Amino acid sequence: MTYHQPVMLKECLEGLNVDPEGTYVDVTFGGGGHSMAILEQLKGGRLISMDQDEDAAKEAQKIAHRSFTFCQANFRYMKQYLKLHGVTRVNGILADLGVSSHQIDSPERGFSTRFSGPLDMRMDTSSKLTAATVVNTYPEEKLHKIFGMYGELKNARTAAAAVVRVRTSRKLVTTQDLKESLGPIAPRGKENKYFAQVFQALRIEVNEEMQALEDFLHQSEVITPGGRLVVMSYHSLEDRMVKNYLATGKVFGEQEKDFYGNVVRPFDPVNRRPIEATPEEIEQNGRARSAKLRIGERRKQEPKDKS
Repeated sequence: MTYHQPVMLKECLEGLNVDPEGTYVDVTFGGGGHSMAILEQLKGGRLISMDQDEDAAKEAQKIAHRSFTFCQANFRYMKQYLKLHGVTRVNGILADLGVSSHQIDSPERGFSTRFSGPLDMRMDTSSKLTAATVVNTYPEEKLHKIFGMYGELKNARTAAAAVVRVRTSRKLVTTQDLKESLGPIAPRGKENKYFAQVFQALRIEVNEEMQALEDFLHQSEVITPGGRLVVMSYHSLEDRMVKNYLATGKVFGEQEKDFYGNVVRPFDPVNRRPIEATPEEIEQNGRARSAKLRIGERRKQEPKDKS
């Protein structure tokens, strides 16, 4: 896979427990690695894949399979696009969150700390908000919140102040501009990790990733009883939301209980602890190092108490 090497492919497929006659959704098509593997297991079934990225849409055009349908859209609109294609129930959903290898390796997209490129970071290149807009126009207090919440920077307030100080004299246009503005306050010997956290924070803000993930998770109740939700995340914020949803039916807040004290939730976690990549896979694909895979099985509808 030159476009994108899928992470934990075998584990994802095992997690989905594919029924050859079933209907499945891959909401993060990327380079199509997971989608192709699902298609290989289908006989009379169907696969609907989604991705908002223009390059991913071009990759999807290469797949000529009678069971395959591609939708160029953000997965927060999954239910809407399923309905558009006459689907109200599915047997399983796969989500591989984060940035694809192709996006990271394209300097002009501005996702990587390794290249000098424009401060863009849009997954949907037709959207208006870019990373440059964020760093050049957001108030200092809002930047502080983004760096702290989404980047988990220990010196988020200092980082926000540094960006604002630099932008008063010159506009931040490239990824290199941003790194130079934060260079003096980055922890010595850990600069790369620090810049990666900053880039993560901006990417999450630009693409509304937390809101989109919450929207998507609540729509996953289209899965039939016994079907599987398989989600792979790459940072603690996403993993925490997925873990909470599978455990309580909510991404935030306390769990709800019925009259008898049973937890009200649509899924049962299949794995209590997240599945991680093997050392062998991490050696071949560094992106797998931070991946955490969680699987949920749709609960059977419990009969309502008629008393």
